[in-house]
Amino acid sequence: MIDLFAGCGGLSLGFENAGFTPVFVNELHQDALETYLANRHHELGGLAFAENPALRLNDAQQLKGKRLEQLISDLKNIPELDFQIENTLSASGGGSSLDVIAGGPPCQGYSGIGIRRSYEVDREDIPSNHLYGRMALIIQKIRPKIFLFENVRGLLNAKWTKGGSKKIWPDVVKAFQSISGYEVRWSLVFAKDYGVPQNRPRVLLVGIRKDICDVAEQSGLVDPKRDPEDAVSCGFLPEGRPQEYPNLEDLLGDLLDPAVAKVLRDQTFPKGPFETVDYPKKPKKGTIQELLRSGPPWEPTQKVNLSEHQYSKHRREVVEKFDHMLANDGAIPAEFKTKKFAQRVLKRRWDDQGPNITATSLADDYVHYEQPRVLTVREWARLQLFPDWYQFCGKRTTGGIRRAGNPQLGIFDREVPKYTQIGNAVPVGLAEAVGKQFRLILEPSD
Repeated sequence: MIDLFAGCGGLSLGFENAGFTPVFVNELHQDALETYLANRHHELGGLAFAENPALRLNDAQQLKGKRLEQLISDLKNIPELDFQIENTLSASGGGSSLDVIAGGPPCQGYSGIGIRRSYEVDREDIPSNHLYGRMALIIQKIRPKIFLFENVRGLLNAKWTKGGSKKIWPDVVKAFQSISGYEVRWSLVFAKDYGVPQNRPRVLLVGIRKDICDVAEQSGLVDPKRDPEDAVSCGFLPEGRPQEYPNLEDLLGDLLDPAVAKVLRDQTFPKGPFETVDYPKKPKKGTIQELLRSGPPWEPTQKVNLSEHQYSKHRREVVEKFDHMLANDGAIPAEFKTKKFAQRVLKRRWDDQGPNITATSLADDYVHYEQPRVLTVREWARLQLFPDWYQFCGKRTTGGIRRAGNPQLGIFDREVPKYTQIGNAVPVGLAEAVGKQFRLILEPSD
């Protein structure tokens, strides 16, 4: 597979769990790219970009012309990949031996939260909002067997200009439907239906090359005639598995250090990092905790040490506010209310509606279900089902213009600290479910 706009690697990790190997990766932000590379291992099928810098790239806008031709040449020179691409293509399909190109272009300008942080600049004036077109051109050139475009639900209703009526989504669909020789379908899915402890709605658009689609249809794996749009009903995406998500106390309970609450309330912080460096509790056998604490794929029996479990040194009034919220079903006392739009207490156990949260780029969106604090980076990562061996590079957090940029002034660069990397990622469990479905579709043609 190729992973475009890869971020810290959630989508790739899910696909790796499903049996795919990334051979090229692009990511604009250096910290996110370093996180991605730090968690890949050459023994997993010889990850080419681990030793060949030409097979990783920061800016997708540069992947055109000679640079794109060079990428194709580089792929042909990987013996274990056996990459091939036809010189003559037809409307019926045909293309390269690459299985998948996947990617989720930056979504800050599409989401409701993101546009509020973009100073109400018209979406058509934000360069990253046009990257879907770059992705479509790369797919047209390399012609994988399947492609996957991923983005936020807000894209479905977003408009190019504040006062205009033209929606962005039809233009996105048209760009991918215009790639010759592919059947294209899309669905709005919810991560909680794929074992992820978040609601997290996501738009997934899938294109299957017609020669691959024909074989899969004959095998009864897909049925593109069933619906002209819906990817799930056509078998392009997996059906959900409601009620299989973990409760938060089952997901995070082994990370709960009882000494932390007292330190917060007494304000007796250490001079250095305020963190827990050893697991406070043992995981129960056969649980999600045990799974997330197992070693990496290249050394599954390796002991994993607890990391990224550093706490924020909240001021006394913040601790008091959180304590009040914990004791009063999340209610914020009048004297502590601010303009912040999304701060609430996490539920220890989900109700009948299931997870009602989405991990964003802001750690202080949620209060821990038992202690008067926000989640740590490690707890945040577990919400996305990143295993504990997964390490994150860069700053722990940041704020203001460094995180949001200022499109009004033409400042589009953003820092991507650890919380933001995790919040931007595709949930690992969702990616793995999609990867497994793609494997089923591809196997009849192997």
